[in-house]
Amino acid sequence: MERVADKLKDLLDKSYSPFHVVLNMENELLNKGFIKLDEKENFNITAGKKYFVTRNDSSVIAFKIPENLTEFALQITATHTDSPSFKIKPNPVIRKLNSVLLNVEPYGGMIYSTWFDKPLSIAGRVMVKEDNKIETHLLAVDEDLLIIPNVAIHMNREINSGYIYNPSRDLIPLLGTNIGDDFDFNKFLLRELNIDKGEIIGHDLFLYNRQKASFIGYDKSLFASMRLDDLSSSYTALLGFLDGKNSENISLFASFDNEEVGSLTKQGANSTFLKDTIKRIIKALGGTYDDFEKIASKSVMISIDNAHANHPNRLDLSDSTTNVMLNNGIVIKYNANQSYTTDSYSSAIVKAICQKNKQNYQEFTNRSDLRGGSTLGNLSNSEISLTCADIGIAQLAMHSSYEVLGTSDIEEMKKFVETFYSTTIELNGNSINLK
Repeated sequence: MERVADKLKDLLDKSYSPFHVVLNMENELLNKGFIKLDEKENFNITAGKKYFVTRNDSSVIAFKIPENLTEFALQITATHTDSPSFKIKPNPVIRKLNSVLLNVEPYGGMIYSTWFDKPLSIAGRVMVKEDNKIETHLLAVDEDLLIIPNVAIHMNREINSGYIYNPSRDLIPLLGTNIGDDFDFNKFLLRELNIDKGEIIGHDLFLYNRQKASFIGYDKSLFASMRLDDLSSSYTALLGFLDGKNSENISLFASFDNEEVGSLTKQGANSTFLKDTIKRIIKALGGTYDDFEKIASKSVMISIDNAHANHPNRLDLSDSTTNVMLNNGIVIKYNANQSYTTDSYSSAIVKAICQKNKQNYQEFTNRSDLRGGSTLGNLSNSEISLTCADIGIAQLAMHSSYEVLGTSDIEEMKKFVETFYSTTIELNGNSINLK
């Protein structure tokens, strides 16, 4: 049987952009017999069947309807498809002396220094117009196309003393030298797409790190890759969702785009995508608006976005009593100011499932004087209010172009999610039943 970590490696190595992530997820769903729905068409849904719908080709929601559905209640996991990167601007070609560069801007809050001095390429979505028709094409240039070279230390003596990078000056990738004046970036894209006719009229293209995922360490207990935040959790949650079996509640998996830039898009966690889909599920199954109004009080969501492990070189940056380690189980995340949705009620559900599995779990809080990041749970809850907990896989180097986590934690997260979906959770006011 293929290890979950090996499956994750295969998926990560072809996850060049959020669009490719959703394509990978779509293929996994289709291979398991899911039926693709179209948002602009009526949802024809039957009990005992499995479905999914995408938005913007960069977000996806999949769900399974039990054969003998008796009431409307949902068990949901939410993840995200995007990661920090650099987005290529329109008209990106820059010429300086005999060098040709591509103009980019930061997407999300990455660690700038990790993008220097390594092979990079471009991937994403390209819009091509031919006659009066515009088609969407996915592109991933499969070659070492770009590099962002550092300035030599002899010319920048402050490089190791807290140098502040300027993205508009220091982080412009080099495409090559002595490229002819007739070079046209749009024609290059058409050639890469193997399109003879047509006009590029838009693109959402990002840089990606060419280094493949790898098992590292004396005992291969470390797993490193680009985009582990949040694809390690997204893919393991998807795999757990696919294998989970629930005969009573509707199982739903969601992976949203644009978490790294605030989720305020039509395909983000703060959009109506989840709410719209739930409404349409209920309507297609013969439910009423009253059923939708009641469903939130009977449903549970687990927001899964990676967590910070204690860094062995900087233990002082972590909280003094809530230690988080690699290869030590899933992480439950808390924040008094509600950056995370976890409370004692929702964390009890997570802990009960871990106990059912005989799984270890860890608890994370930020050091009280350090502000952490936000995630999906509270943003999704602004549109549909659910009992929710925030969890994740422990990792180091979050928002680096190449991140690291514990190999065994990949299996642990998949196991947790599968059990979450296979356990019917009943919320009864002040009590919770798990069966």
